[in-house]
Amino acid sequence: MRLTVWTCPCVRSFLFVPIQVFCGDFGALLRTFLALVAVAFAIQFTLWILSPLPSYSIVSQSQRKFHQKFQFLSLLVRGIPESLRKDLIAVIWLLIILFWLARIQGSIDARRDAVNDTSTLPVITLVLPEKQIAIGRNPEDVFTDPSLKGYRIIGETKLLEELRGKETNDSKVNPPRVWRLLIQNNNWTYVFRGLSPQSAENERPAILAIREDKEGQLLILAPDVP
Repeated sequence: MRLTVWTCPCVRSFLFVPIQVFCGDFGALLRTFLALVAVAFAIQFTLWILSPLPSYSIVSQSQRKFHQKFQFLSLLVRGIPESLRKDLIAVIWLLIILFWLARIQGSIDARRDAVNDTSTLPVITLVLPEKQIAIGRNPEDVFTDPSLKGYRIIGETKLLEELRGKETNDSKVNPPRVWRLLIQNNNWTYVFRGLSPQSAENERPAILAIREDKEGQLLILAPDVP
């Protein structure tokens, strides 16, 4: 049996994502403005580098020497018509700046959702039959570690030790412990323990991947801790 209780506070769509990247907040607007200025400068600078300087051009000797350092680039693109060359340069720089804007916004969103105080990801309660999961708490005896007899381990033992005994939410510890749903994909449920606002910027939570196609499984999602 699978029960899902989840109320989404916002509407996610393919249209919302690009708006969030460019206009999601003041920081995103400022990054977008600076990116447009930078890409306009980069396009003009690239066109200047790839265009031959006329002999009568009034430029300083230092500018002429700097321009000559990139003559090999001019030779590489000489066979491309000038109109097409300009379009290609503009498209390439726009793609580069779009990639970096999306990457920056993606990192910001990931950090926001990893921290409990700002996360938009749902709080999760996952109930499985005892024989189908190695770690977890017995709802009738949450203070006893489950036996791992019959299991084997490969990899870092400290990761398992770090999770055992902390499988349930606890608002009394500092920082509070809250388990959240990361994503559901191809019959797998990925959950993680949220970070505190004081956690380091480069800290990454451990992810648990749990199979969904288990008989007797119960999955409860909620927008926040009750």
